[in-house]
Amino acid sequence: MAQEIGFLSTTIENKIATVTFGHPASNSFPSELLQKLTDELNSLSNNNEVSLVILKSQGEGAFCAGASFDELLQVSDLIEGTKFFSGFANVINAMRKCSKLIIGRIHGKAVGGGVGLACACDYAFATVDSSVKLSELAIGIGPFVIEPAVSRKIGKSALAAMTLAAHEWKDAHWAKEKGMYAKVFDTIEDLNSELESFTAKLASYNPEALSEMKKVLWEGTENWDSLLYERASISGKLVLSDFTKNALNQFKK
Repeated sequence: MAQEIGFLSTTIENKIATVTFGHPASNSFPSELLQKLTDELNSLSNNNEVSLVILKSQGEGAFCAGASFDELLQVSDLIEGTKFFSGFANVINAMRKCSKLIIGRIHGKAVGGGVGLACACDYAFATVDSSVKLSELAIGIGPFVIEPAVSRKIGKSALAAMTLAAHEWKDAHWAKEKGMYAKVFDTIEDLNSELESFTAKLASYNPEALSEMKKVLWEGTENWDSLLYERASISGKLVLSDFTKNALNQFKK
């Protein structure tokens, strides 16, 4: 069962909380794992021993493959569909409202919801292997829940370039140019070195100033408390279509 739901772990050292998630299916997210990440971010938001959060995933393959296809295929009605996509709404809102700045360590490819996570980080480091793709239209749905986070980072024009070319990967340098990544490194070792140095400096700053800066970065997103759940309902409806069911089965094969 543990292999099916994946895992989440947190370590805290020198005021830096490192949150690591993982799943055998390319670090994808079933609902239970999404809820664990939401709960952990909410907890860290209220932890006075933490000034900064690093979000990362396990391994050296994909950073995050987004939603669990197996679970998507099991959705049988609108309530279930809306609930499933609300999992990503919950995580993005938790990242948005977390009182701590969140630094993303994007070591590999990100698809769908994984792109949403990368964009919801306040600052992100990546490697040259960290290509991104929003393939949702190709399976009959769309990146509706994560769209506000993606558009906030890279703008509507770049969003269109990703969503309408649903089968195309955009490389890490493209993502950096559009604002998704702050820096891109040739190796994971270089990424880790810079991440360690950067976060150590950031964590040494006044935690109240960091928290206030976090609020400034997310000004104008207060409507996400309702918007993301409205979007989850759209996706929840579309995932029930025959087009999407067939497309998901083809993707699995």
